[in-house]
Amino acid sequence: MTMQSDLATLATDIHWPARFIPETADLFSHNSLLIHASCERVWSHIVDAEKWPQWYPNAKDVALLNGARVLGDGTAWRWTTFGLPLESRVHEYVPYSRLGWYGYAPGAQPTFYHTWFLTPRGADCLVVMDEAGVGKDAAHLRETDESLMHRGHDLWLATLKWVAEGQ
Repeated sequence: MTMQSDLATLATDIHWPARFIPETADLFSHNSLLIHASCERVWSHIVDAEKWPQWYPNAKDVALLNGARVLGDGTAWRWTTFGLPLESRVHEYVPYSRLGWYGYAPGAQPTFYHTWFLTPRGADCLVVMDEAGVGKDAAHLRETDESLMHRGHDLWLATLKWVAEGQ
């Protein structure tokens, strides 16, 4: 997948912060998958971030800050993904439907914005995961391995499907 092909299929219902508009971002990935479970069940796995490493191999050392037990409005956490230590902070939180967070190197300005958008489809849940990156690190990743983020998100959705359908 290329950024151009992902832009051609981006989810139009995502609420993007001004700095992270996909069409002007240095890197963008769009992924979606129908999961045969309710959006409530899918959501419960997404917001239980400290358990991500149990089912998503690209998440490590997830630690929620300030006593949070699950992701919620304004929650901050530290974790490692794609081999990089990051901090993240929830920006948009609409239970069972929307979750958006900023990602950044500790102490730096946000350089990535990651979204989950869940839509019921009968008894199933359509899960859309879009992410935009800005700045030199995002541009470098696009130049060196443009599809890395897309492939990582495909894996995240596949393992989310596995854990949500397995209950």
